[in-house]
Amino acid sequence: MFKCFFKYQAIIAVAIFALSCSNTNNRPIIKFSGDSSSIIVKNIDEASLLQVKNAYQANADTLNLVSVLLKPGDLDSIQDELEVPGKVKILGDSLVFNPDRPFLKGKEYLVESYIGIKFATVGDLIMGKGKQNLKAQQQTLKR
Repeated sequence: MFKCFFKYQAIIAVAIFALSCSNTNNRPIIKFSGDSSSIIVKNIDEASLLQVKNAYQANADTLNLVSVLLKPGDLDSIQDELEVPGKVKILGDSLVFNPDRPFLKGKEYLVESYIGIKFATVGDLIMGKGKQNLKAQQQTLKR
């Protein structure tokens, strides 16, 4: 009886490990386009992309899928991050942010997105490691 118990316990442990590691590297990639005129969010999983497309079709004008903030420089007198206004478009399996004014050369931009952020994986829920609040994916880009 104990042999059977340990055998099934080992199988369950391997299954939990496999499920918890299956999505570790599937976070969306945030980067500048080739000419640095826009910001591209790609590598979005299919479920998140479908939710983004549905939300975009429902209210594209008021939807805030990506936040882009201009980070203050060391010598700037204003120490607050300023939001960069712009428009978001969905092109294929990617999201593209086009600013109203071109990005400034030599400046750093903080990009925040909740696309593809998960509350917890199946393994996390079984182990009791669910998050209480979601943290946005952040990427700093320098032009």
